[in-house]
Amino acid sequence: MTAAAPKSPLIGVLALQGAYDAHVRALTTLGATPRLIRVPAELDALDGLILPGGESTTMLRFLDRNGFFEILQSYVKSTPTFGTCAGAILLAAHVEAPAQRSLAALDITVQRNAYGRQIDSSILTAPTALPGPPLEMVFIRAPRITRTGPSVETLATRDGFPTLVRSGHILAATFHPELSADHRVHQLFLTLVRQHHADFAHKSH
Repeated sequence: MTAAAPKSPLIGVLALQGAYDAHVRALTTLGATPRLIRVPAELDALDGLILPGGESTTMLRFLDRNGFFEILQSYVKSTPTFGTCAGAILLAAHVEAPAQRSLAALDITVQRNAYGRQIDSSILTAPTALPGPPLEMVFIRAPRITRTGPSVETLATRDGFPTLVRSGHILAATFHPELSADHRVHQLFLTLVRQHHADFAHKSH
């Protein structure tokens, strides 16, 4: 039986490649306990997991070691998971331009590098479904979500395309919330983690 997530939830950050340190800083600021994850055994006892930005094809090469890809594919089905940029690509059910395999945990279709190369990176501030003022969204070689399934809730958009989505215990962003001083997206994930564990504990009684 899994107990409710503690006051300071233990959140893994996949640290194979990419901007994982910024996620660690955001989690620490919000009172969570981060753990860098490089091998499957380190997934044990986590309350949630973040798949950071980076290069999704490079991440896939790292995940081919130790059966990590298959373990992660099963793991994210039952553990709260948050994917940002490349992490969102890994979570998507379908990946295009070009196609590549994914964990297929979130019913969305993602188009890779939809907004151009790194030189085309941008910062957008726009209203969202989150409480509070408009949200700063940092895009770096960002993917575009071109389709969402019926179970997927859109929380923020850019040019009519979703940029922040949630489905059950899974959250995904096509931007980099860890590069902003506004930590509301990470706070949303920690709330999702606590809700998931509270629901699990309730069902177990």
